[in-house]
Amino acid sequence: MIPLFIVISAPSGAGKTTLCDMLLQSYPELCYSVSCTTREPRLNEEDGVDYHFMTVPAFKKLIEEGSFLEHASVHDNYYGTLKAPIYDALREGQCVLLDIDVAGAEQVRNFVAGLPEDDPMRKGFIDIFINPPSLEELHARLEGRGTDSAAVIEKRVRNARKEMARASEYMYQVVNDDLDAAFRRLCDIINVKAGLI
Repeated sequence: MIPLFIVISAPSGAGKTTLCDMLLQSYPELCYSVSCTTREPRLNEEDGVDYHFMTVPAFKKLIEEGSFLEHASVHDNYYGTLKAPIYDALREGQCVLLDIDVAGAEQVRNFVAGLPEDDPMRKGFIDIFINPPSLEELHARLEGRGTDSAAVIEKRVRNARKEMARASEYMYQVVNDDLDAAFRRLCDIINVKAGLI
């Protein structure tokens, strides 16, 4: 199996987390890329599992050293993906799954495009955008969760519209109209790219 670097993006409510969890359960050689953040851990979050929690000075030092594949400041906190753990996993023959927003995916895509052809990160790179069947369906799913106010749902749908407008920037798009069918499409993409088919 060719070690893949799989980048997946989707609007909130499209089912990305569920699909990523299904991939991790189905592919033992697939590991999840753990991001760094300067925000405080939430209840039940574990350092090194959910995020690498760090101080702002430590994060800024890593930015200066060029250690991040991508990074951003969101709601007064920094988030970023380190290059080294991804390279380590790929060199060990593992595949890496990175779940990231469209802005982060663009940074990753631009970085990868500048790498030599034989670089392991470039050789195994694929990016996939998960679309909901429609914005109406997305709205219904977000309402169905019962976790957000009407104002938050409207904001998420507005953001989703902007994100979906950028779906064509990705190598592949999968519509999550039916979870099992969407999962099979994801597996087909991965299997072809990894040389399993």
